[in-house]
Amino acid sequence: MPAIRSLVVSVSDLDAAKAVYTALLGQPHTDESYYVGYNVDGFEVALAPGQASSVAFVDVDDLDGARETLLAAGATERDAPRKVAPEARVCVLTDADGNPIGLRGK
Repeated sequence: MPAIRSLVVSVSDLDAAKAVYTALLGQPHTDESYYVGYNVDGFEVALAPGQASSVAFVDVDDLDGARETLLAAGATERDAPRKVAPEARVCVLTDADGNPIGLRGK
């Protein structure tokens, strides 16, 4: 069963956003110029500068299969699949209204 386990928040000022989210969530586990990540009881909240929009990512077992199913249902591709960790890839699709749908899987 797919589950939403992460949210990437688009920010224009990483330092300002980091101050607010650190006050709310505690110290980040990852603090880089391109990504600041917080683990909130197993749910990943990440700050990312330069993203087009904030995106909730659904964890799926088969990223390619889920992507093809959504594309066949009418979604369009915004960001092609890319590797973000040794065992994880992500992509972002959009629905008919342009709302982002993030997929994270193998």
